[in-house]
Amino acid sequence: MPYNIRLVSTYPPRRCGVGTFSRDLASALEHFTAEIGYIRVAAINNNSGPYGIPVDLIIDQYTPQSWADTIRHIMTRAGESKNPTVVLLQHEYGLDPDKDGNDGQGTNYVDMAKVFQKNGLTTLVYLHTVLDEPDIHQKKTIQELAQYSDGLIVTTESAIHILESDTYGIDHLKLKHIDHGIRMHNPSQFDRLEIKKELGLENHFLAITLGLQSPGKGLQYSIQAYGRFVNESCTDEQRKKMVYLIPGRCHPDFVKAEGGVPYREYQEMLGKALENAKVSWCKVRDLDGVDFCKYDIVFYDTFLNESDLLQFYGATNVMLLPYLNMEQISSGILADTLGSGRVAITTKFRYAVELIHSNKRCPEDVIIGRYSRGILVDPGEPSIEQIAKGLDYLVFNKNKRLMMEKQAHQRGYQMSWNNSAWGLLQYIDFVREQKEIVTGRGITFTREKPSVLQIPKRRIPEIV
Repeated sequence: MPYNIRLVSTYPPRRCGVGTFSRDLASALEHFTAEIGYIRVAAINNNSGPYGIPVDLIIDQYTPQSWADTIRHIMTRAGESKNPTVVLLQHEYGLDPDKDGNDGQGTNYVDMAKVFQKNGLTTLVYLHTVLDEPDIHQKKTIQELAQYSDGLIVTTESAIHILESDTYGIDHLKLKHIDHGIRMHNPSQFDRLEIKKELGLENHFLAITLGLQSPGKGLQYSIQAYGRFVNESCTDEQRKKMVYLIPGRCHPDFVKAEGGVPYREYQEMLGKALENAKVSWCKVRDLDGVDFCKYDIVFYDTFLNESDLLQFYGATNVMLLPYLNMEQISSGILADTLGSGRVAITTKFRYAVELIHSNKRCPEDVIIGRYSRGILVDPGEPSIEQIAKGLDYLVFNKNKRLMMEKQAHQRGYQMSWNNSAWGLLQYIDFVREQKEIVTGRGITFTREKPSVLQIPKRRIPEIV
């Protein structure tokens, strides 16, 4: 009997990485027509609509009653269908406010999971943030989501190690790793040249940082790194054939926060970084007519749609990801970079270490990842020098760069959204079968004294 899939998540047109993830997952699941009845979304909304199918329920993020009403509607609709309903909660702390509107302090996801478990709905939770050092509320939230759901899904193996450590103490059997999906496969070299021609970047080496901007994305460091590279390593003529393109705007919520004060401070910080970098730069709203030979850095001031993203993945020679949050356990930008067969220079956040360096120990300074899938650098001030070194290596070692692209694509190919969606369906089958297995008829022993024979819990791998 096919499953009806119910996602609780942000969803486009809301500009949110979790929403993009859910859209891509839903699109991939739709291909499995024998296993899926229908897919519907309860969209966590914050003045972002209008929505279309598959969204059929809307949660006002800051209205507690709206969350409660959505629970009731999901239960009603599940009861009206002959197909079993599977709920996928896309958990992110920032989407879960308390009754007073304090972000990250709510229990809405836990309240949902409790009701669904009580009423027999298979409920799985995708965790988009797993913290090494959670506060009391954050720790309790994850533990209760494990208690009241059928499983927690993460996109990195390292997140599983954290969750089953003494910090959270979650049973390994409640945890599942499924790769973050990727949207495209490696364009040929001919395709990259064609895309560059369309963008007016023919015969240019192109570095890109994609996505919504914020202080935590680290642009203030990659800008200075690029300036150091072109000033130290390139002749004037070579410099004209290179450009660092930064498409995207700041998140609308960040622009409006606190009357716009943090946003203005961020713009001042970028201004100082550009001055320190000693680069020529411009900000444009249209790439048509830009003379890229005149500028080292071009800010493309736009919100990126799907076709824009795919075009930039195809065009880039190197993706710069100078992120500052080292606990980040997923990144659609990094996943799609590898899936596109492109090289990333990225800071050593958890997801990057796993994808590029196979969770091996990373000493300080520049690291060319295991199997040469990309280049890892330290975050913050050290990344200025290290990203510059990475750019120098990739620009002046073309054959090695192309080999790194092949290695990146080999890993990315395993992460297609179809593979991730199929892995999810297999996991759903597993957890539903587990519910039906009769176990524990024999005697149960409880440990009453310590033993040297007891196998210790697994420790979190040391990766930094």
